[in-house]
Amino acid sequence: MLKSRFIALPGIAKYRAGILTILVLAVFAFAAPAALAVELSTLYTAQVALDDEQDNPLAMRAMAYEVALADVLLRVSGPELSADPEMIALLFPDPPSYVVQYRPGDDNTLWVSFDGGAIERTLRQAGQTVWGSDRPLTLVWLAVDWGQGKREIIAANDPLRSRDAARSIDRNRLLRQRVLDIAQRRGLPILFPLLDTEDLENLSFSDLWGGFDEQILLASERYDVNSILVGRIRPATHQRNGWSYFFGSDERRWNGEPELVVNLVADLLAEEFAISGSAPLEFVDLNVSGISSVEAYGAVENMLSNTSLIESYSINEVAGDRIQYRVEARGGMERLRRALRFNGLIEQNGSVDDRFAIESFEPSLEFFYNP
Repeated sequence: MLKSRFIALPGIAKYRAGILTILVLAVFAFAAPAALAVELSTLYTAQVALDDEQDNPLAMRAMAYEVALADVLLRVSGPELSADPEMIALLFPDPPSYVVQYRPGDDNTLWVSFDGGAIERTLRQAGQTVWGSDRPLTLVWLAVDWGQGKREIIAANDPLRSRDAARSIDRNRLLRQRVLDIAQRRGLPILFPLLDTEDLENLSFSDLWGGFDEQILLASERYDVNSILVGRIRPATHQRNGWSYFFGSDERRWNGEPELVVNLVADLLAEEFAISGSAPLEFVDLNVSGISSVEAYGAVENMLSNTSLIESYSINEVAGDRIQYRVEARGGMERLRRALRFNGLIEQNGSVDDRFAIESFEPSLEFFYNP
């Protein structure tokens, strides 16, 4: 069973209020450990080449801002907007006003960091799609048949090898970097396996190459991911590369180069988690039980604050280990239900506890927090 995770990124501030019990808890919540997260610090940054043919430094930097903004929009809105310079110019007529930091990079490049909150607000106000912080961490298993009996699994780090094996290390590193580069371009958090003793005991090259899905999923459990991409690469032949992708109960099969497949994964996840700025805001009563400690309260607060479709929330009532939240969610109850499942809450069946006597005609959700 793949465990759910969420990514903590800066976003729109969430307004909260509660009774005295929660106010006391909030004082100590800052000391509580954050919920499981994958930091994606590059979501609103880009490093782009400077135009050597441009003599004016200000004009050169302005052009770099435009290219960097398009790169960022590819991650947070998708390929349709990022490939439409006229629409970008209409939405962002003054790209420098969104820049919070820049600095020279290597090889005549410029590193640019943008105001993510301001960009998201502009996109939402224009009804554009926004994919925020809810981005699954994807584990990538790559089995490579280099030919002449050379078969390897690409690891997160290159192992120590003899000088004779240096060529193998180099080509593994290049293939791994191809996947990392396109994943970074799309804002897709990925990791490669350690390939330590535990991995090698649980999974072999033959398991990966033969598509023994159950064995692959079992070997992936230790990495706490909920998205798995398996590639079978044949660089020395004309045979097409084969890929399997697992996300929750969904499974996809593809063929193609790594760049194509990583883009397909990003598009698929964006369809699941991106929210249109024109999606209606609805109020939902959310009841979360299992909040029996300061740490649990802090983890749930972090989760709600970093769920991108939640515009605001407040606390209605506390009873025992259960808190009733009033949530304003973009896209309504069903999208909120899916997002909370993804973030690790366990949905409960049944009616609301009688201890909550507040009459409400709004839709409600019942979830349980299990650290």
